[in-house]
Amino acid sequence: MAGDTMSVVGIGVSDLDRSADFYTRVLGMTETQRFKLPHMDEVIVGFDKGASIALMHWTDGSQQHYRANPVKLVFYVSDAKAIAERIRADGLKVTREPAPLKGFGDMLIGLAEDPDGYVVELLQQPAA
Repeated sequence: MAGDTMSVVGIGVSDLDRSADFYTRVLGMTETQRFKLPHMDEVIVGFDKGASIALMHWTDGSQQHYRANPVKLVFYVSDAKAIAERIRADGLKVTREPAPLKGFGDMLIGLAEDPDGYVVELLQQPAA
């Protein structure tokens, strides 16, 4: 169908406020909505354009596995090295320093982890 798009990706987080802070303060997203549902609380964060992330924390007492799930969130950014430094300054791991990766031209690619160990990939287009 013409015009189809993805809107939101949801990830489970162990500390909703900590994750919302990471995605807004460190990665520069904006909190757009908060929901308090009978079984979970959610915070929606995103940029002006593109998909958003639903940060989900279950409150119904059900057992959840929040750490190091096999999820990768990919961000196109204007300064991958600066964001990697902000992530490190926030006490989180940068697992691959932003650098060109063979086969991707001059694109800088870096990898880090969010507060729950989700992979955050930082892609920076080469200068024109």
